[in-house]
Amino acid sequence: MPTGTMPRESLPLFKIEPRGYNSQFWSVGSPILAIVLTVLVTGAIFTGMGRPPGLAVYTFLIEPLVGHNGLSNLAVKAAPLIMIGVGLALCYRANVWNIGAEGQFTFGAIFGGGVALALPEAPGFIVYPACLLFGVLGGMFWAAIVALLRTRFNANEILTSLMLTYIAQLVLIYLVTGPWKDPMGFGFPQTAMFSDDATSPILIEGSHIHLGCLVAPLVAVAIWLLLSKSVLGFQLRVVGQAARAARFAGFSEERLIWTALLISGGLAGLAGIFEVLGPVGQLTTSISPGYGFTGVIVAFLGRLHPIGAIFGGLLLALSYLGGDAAQIDLGMPNAVTGIFQGILLFFLLGCDILIRYRVRRVRPAQLTVSAAE
Repeated sequence: MPTGTMPRESLPLFKIEPRGYNSQFWSVGSPILAIVLTVLVTGAIFTGMGRPPGLAVYTFLIEPLVGHNGLSNLAVKAAPLIMIGVGLALCYRANVWNIGAEGQFTFGAIFGGGVALALPEAPGFIVYPACLLFGVLGGMFWAAIVALLRTRFNANEILTSLMLTYIAQLVLIYLVTGPWKDPMGFGFPQTAMFSDDATSPILIEGSHIHLGCLVAPLVAVAIWLLLSKSVLGFQLRVVGQAARAARFAGFSEERLIWTALLISGGLAGLAGIFEVLGPVGQLTTSISPGYGFTGVIVAFLGRLHPIGAIFGGLLLALSYLGGDAAQIDLGMPNAVTGIFQGILLFFLLGCDILIRYRVRRVRPAQLTVSAAE
C-alpha cells in the first residue's frame, strides 16, 4: 500500500487519549469548569441579545440573592430540586435510568392533593401527615409502573418513565378541569384552595421557608447514609458498577431495580406534595416549571452524590429565580432559564470527558500515514 505524508498545517495540535484511571481532581473540577463556561457563554448570548453582559449576568445570578427574601425564595425553589435530584442520583448509581421524575412529582401532588381536598375539615395532625404519606405513595405508584415494565417485559426505563410523564400531566389536566374543578373558581382550571391545616407550616416568620425546605437536606443526608453505610446501599452501588459481579454475589437485580425506582419515585412524589401544600396551595394544570427534568441536571451536577445534590439544587434554583429577574428587569424571554440549564448540562457532560481522558498537545511534525487506495 502506498504511503503519503500529512501536511504540517493539517496536523492536530491536541490529542485526547485515555488516562487509564479516573482523575480525582477532575471529578470535582469538571462541574466547576462547566459552571464557569456556562456563565461565559450565557454572557455572550446576553450580549448578542443587546443586553450588557455584566449587568445581565448580575441580574441573573446575583440579584435574586440580594433582593427581598432572596435566600428564602432560593430555599423554597431548591427544596423540590434537591429531593428529586437525590432520588435520581440513587437511581443512576444503581444503573437505573429514571427520566420520569416529572410524572412522579405530578402523581405525588395528585395523591396528596386529593387527600387535602377529601378532608377539608380534618385537623392538621391528621390531614397534613396523610397528605405527605399519600404524596410519597403517589410517586412510588407511578415509578412502580416503570419498574414492572422493566423487570417483567425488559422495557427500557428511559422511554417508559419519560412517556408516563405526559400521561401524568394529562391526568392532572383532566382532574382540575373536570371532577376536582373548583366550582367557585370562575372557570379557571384549578381546584379549591387547600385548608390551612393541610398547608405546610412556615418555619421562619416573615419568610416563605416551609417545612419542605428543612426536609430536603435531611433527605439528602438520609440517602447518603443509606448508600454509604448500609448493606442495601452497597448492593445498589455494586449492581450499578458491575452487574455481573452483583449476580455472582447473589444480589437480586430485579429487587434492586424495584428498590431504586420506588425510592426515587417516592422522593419525587414527596417533592410534588410539598410544592402544592406550600407555594402553590392548590392543584392547577401547571404545578411544576419542569422540576423533574431539571432534577436530572441536579443529580449530575452533584456528581451523583446525595450531598452534592444539595449544591446542585441551589444552583439550578438560582437559575429559575434569575430567569424571573431577567424577564422583569431586562425584558428577556422566559426561555432564558431553559437556555442556561441546557448549556450547563452540555458543558457538564462535555467536561466529564476530562475525568477519564486527558488532552495532550501534539507537536507539529511530518507524519507518515498509510492510505488505502
